[in-house]
Amino acid sequence: MESGGDRCSAEGSCNPDVVCEKHLFKSKLSESLVQLACSHHHCAFPLNRNELCIWNTATAQPLRLSGHHYSISAVSFGSKPNPLLVCSASHERVIVWDLDECTQKVQEGLSPRGIVIGTLLGMVLHVRFGPDDQQVAVCAGNCIYMLSAKNEAVLAELDGHQAPVTAAEFCTWEKSMLISVSEDRTFKVWDYSTGQLIYQSGVLTAFPLLSLLIDEKNKQMITGCAEGQLWIFSLITDHNYRCIALINLKKEQEKFCSKVWKSGKEIGKGRNTSKLCKTKNTRPERSVETSLPILLIEHCDFLVCFHNEENISSALNTTYFWIGTSTGLLIINLANFELEGFLSYKDYSDLSIRFAGSCALARKAVNGKVLCLITSMFEDMIAVLEVNLAGLVRTQQSDFLLCGNKKSLSVIARCSLLTNSPLCKGLKKNLKEPSSKTLGAKSMVKNQPLVFHNKIKSSGYTSAPQMTMFSPNNNLKKSEVSKWKTTCRRKNKEYPLESYPPIKYEKEISVTSKPTRICCIQYSGDGEMLACGLADKAVLIFNSNLTDTCNVFSDHDGAINSVGWSHNKKWLVSASEDRTLRVWSVCKNEPVLILGKEKFHKTVRFAQFYFMDAFILLCCGAEFHLLSFHLGTTKDDLKRYKQRSVCKLVQKFPMASTMEITSLSAVNDFYSHIVLTAGSNRALEVFDLNAGCSAAVIPEAHTRSVYQICQNKGSSFSTQQPEAYNLFMTTAANDGIKLWDLRTLRCERRFEGHSSHCYPCGIAVSPCGRFIASGSDDKCAYIYEMHSSTFSHKLGGHTESVINVAFSPSSPQGRLDRVTAEKSVKVIEPAVLRIVARTTDLCNTVTTLRDYTVFEAESEEKTTEVQ
Repeated sequence: MESGGDRCSAEGSCNPDVVCEKHLFKSKLSESLVQLACSHHHCAFPLNRNELCIWNTATAQPLRLSGHHYSISAVSFGSKPNPLLVCSASHERVIVWDLDECTQKVQEGLSPRGIVIGTLLGMVLHVRFGPDDQQVAVCAGNCIYMLSAKNEAVLAELDGHQAPVTAAEFCTWEKSMLISVSEDRTFKVWDYSTGQLIYQSGVLTAFPLLSLLIDEKNKQMITGCAEGQLWIFSLITDHNYRCIALINLKKEQEKFCSKVWKSGKEIGKGRNTSKLCKTKNTRPERSVETSLPILLIEHCDFLVCFHNEENISSALNTTYFWIGTSTGLLIINLANFELEGFLSYKDYSDLSIRFAGSCALARKAVNGKVLCLITSMFEDMIAVLEVNLAGLVRTQQSDFLLCGNKKSLSVIARCSLLTNSPLCKGLKKNLKEPSSKTLGAKSMVKNQPLVFHNKIKSSGYTSAPQMTMFSPNNNLKKSEVSKWKTTCRRKNKEYPLESYPPIKYEKEISVTSKPTRICCIQYSGDGEMLACGLADKAVLIFNSNLTDTCNVFSDHDGAINSVGWSHNKKWLVSASEDRTLRVWSVCKNEPVLILGKEKFHKTVRFAQFYFMDAFILLCCGAEFHLLSFHLGTTKDDLKRYKQRSVCKLVQKFPMASTMEITSLSAVNDFYSHIVLTAGSNRALEVFDLNAGCSAAVIPEAHTRSVYQICQNKGSSFSTQQPEAYNLFMTTAANDGIKLWDLRTLRCERRFEGHSSHCYPCGIAVSPCGRFIASGSDDKCAYIYEMHSSTFSHKLGGHTESVINVAFSPSSPQGRLDRVTAEKSVKVIEPAVLRIVARTTDLCNTVTTLRDYTVFEAESEEKTTEVQ
């Protein structure tokens, strides 16, 4: 018996702009826990136990096919539209039907018949057509039978699972490859032409695996279990079926509902937001903890939801898929592994089914609407639904999907400075060198030297004290420095935007003779020099070819936390654990500006030049400082010991609700008002220094505190689209890399694959904006392409963890900094600096590559090439 007509009425609380119940069928027996099937205009499901019903959405007429004597347990459509085949399976037989032929026979008054391709195989839980509709994979009990779709013939029998097989899918780009999941909580990869097992996973979870999907575009496999956990595995040949991501749908659902609730928008007409968002903020009353079985994973045609060019361009390279559960439908973004939409059955009063036992969805949307078929878990009902994708997204994400910030932010400055801007105030005050009064002199006579000459060729009483006798050898003559500058200077060629990522090992040099960790590295803007901050309190400057040490700065009393070049490449700023900040002249080994411990109550974690060298930014505790400065230099051998530089605090900017700022980033290569900060509270905060205030906050950006923010700054040798500079990356321990867009304040993509459990492994973006490099705990460096979440190259051969990476701004070259994998911050073996043909490493040694440079800790005699 069936109920006809449209279930959605204007007076009901069901919102036809989101979901509409097109048809409801009632069966004599419950049809839950069976495999259903949906095509573009057809739905296939068992009715009255052993009857196969095909419902055509165009004609709204059901086609009933009889041929089974026992209950139908699995149904599937073929992949080709002409002819459209459907396979139905029960305990005693498996039948393939040609729908065009069956429809024609019904019109002629004849009884349609299918082709029996298998008999007495056992309890069938899943069937799937092959890519060319020539084979059918039948999951019966612990086995998978490969049957011919034309006649009754068993082509292969795949036996190896320890429990019933729940799903199987064909890998279309690999010949004769089939993947299966089972209640034994493992997945297996088969060569069904030979019947051999290619790969077997370990036990993934404590709950049975129920569903499976193969993503051809990204070459990935997604599987879900009975407790709401999703696993994503890479199927790329060299990746050995590694796990890319594990998604907890319960947590993602709570986060999504919290965002909807905070947005302050009505989720939908006639809908109860408190029911949708079962979080502490939205529903304080006690709720029953329920499981979230993943009944279905299917592709989602999400592009129909976007209406402007920016969103379309961002979605073109992104894959979305549906998750069908017992309580509703979810849309997952495969790029960032986040929830994009959520439809709960019980939030729509006109829907007849509140808890689904089985679910099926059409892969393609028709006129922006997706066909959905569900069966009731407790009642004898089957419902055909029509879901409006655009309506679902519009009602739920209008605030935080398309309008992440009420006032769109941009890294590139788009307006002039405001009169009350802190930047304007700092630039207006022209800081001059201190007068003799400021220095405390009472008369000009007493200030004059004993010998009235600028340069003294006498006993050397003005020479530096002998307390620096244990410093590294840095006796560099001016002729040697000028010679180095001449030989190292490059022609200003355009950075090759289409270059390949660096993968070949090239060179290495020793940084120090003792085991010392390299804490930070950075290229100068012209790519001719490389600065390295060490744990032994020294700052080293190398030329880009790592042929020699150009200078050594050793006045700090603690490990170096950060180093930063000025835009004009004349100055270098360093911050240390000794709570001081120093600015150095590249050509000298003495600081021209020192900010001591009396200025800072906590360690200075990060410091950099800002606003085209007009300011210095530094973070200390829970706030960052904006400093204006003037660097005074003199050639007078006596007066040079008196600090002629001036530095003044313009303003302090506290980060909200955090104990400490863990990372800071701002652009210095061009004018920008934006400063990005990350705190120990796992949040990101965007400051607009033109307005002098916080512009936006991204709470819970990672599961742990962000330890590095990396902006796509480009370089003076490359030109990117202006919108590309609004992209920035963040990374946290054991939480991968996230790519953010400042315009939407949303995570656009996640990069998983490297390991960062023990050490904060740094990241860097190439000047062309196409590649991201990351260090890793597993003694490898990883190269990701910006449009893909899977790494493209894995650079092995290192002996310790890679903790820092850097790209050359002028040519395809980079560096990686490494530290020992042990918990101690010291390196056990002497470190070596080496170069690779397109990447390198460093850690008491520095290595460079022709396209990247890597820093790694290893013995001096040992040299390992990158695999």
